Amino acid sequence: MRPKNLDKEQAIRSIALQIIAEEGLENLTMQKLAAAAGISPRTIYIKYKDKDDLLVKLYIEEVLGNYETAVLAGFEPEMAFTDGVKKLWLNAFGYFKSNRHAFALMQYGKSSPLLNKAYQEMNIKEGDFFAPVLRFLEQNVAKGVIKDFPHQVHRALLFAPALDLVNEYFDYLGRPKQIITDEVFMLCCEVVIKGMTNPS
Repeated sequence: MRPKNLDKEQAIRSIALQIIAEEGLENLTMQKLAAAAGISPRTIYIKYKDKDDLLVKLYIEEVLGNYETAVLAGFEPEMAFTDGVKKLWLNAFGYFKSNRHAFALMQYGKSSPLLNKAYQEMNIKEGDFFAPVLRFLEQNVAKGVIKDFPHQVHRALLFAPALDLVNEYFDYLGRPKQIITDEVFMLCCEVVIKGMTNPS
């Protein structure tokens, strides 16, 4: 199971992501990770203080950058609001469907107080990630296309519904019928666009 041609730390990270993808975040333990990597738990604790420390570093260093790259593919801040939001949603849905471990870590990151601490320690400031989306929203506020809210509110309105729908998508993977199809996902996107847009 241990990846070849990777140093020990990268092997630990790769196997941790594999366990998360196959068994879920709740089933990742340092003992299981050590056994899967063929090393002693002590080796992991040399590099990471505990499971939370490992997860935060995985989130920031292995997931957040890849997620940003995927979401921003083909997106331009100058796009029309409807086109831009649809592009962001399509990209996010496509990325998460192929990267379940990333979604699990995103959900963890949203609720973990350790994440803010990690941002401070790594000197990550608000706007360091997804800056083109912030410009996109600011431009559409300036044009009067969308309601004038703080950007944190815009971000929640834009992405929280998409993440909840992705969660439902994964919940229904093992059921007889998938209710979150691409078509349903994009119909929900249109509802969000309508809710954020000022009346003409």
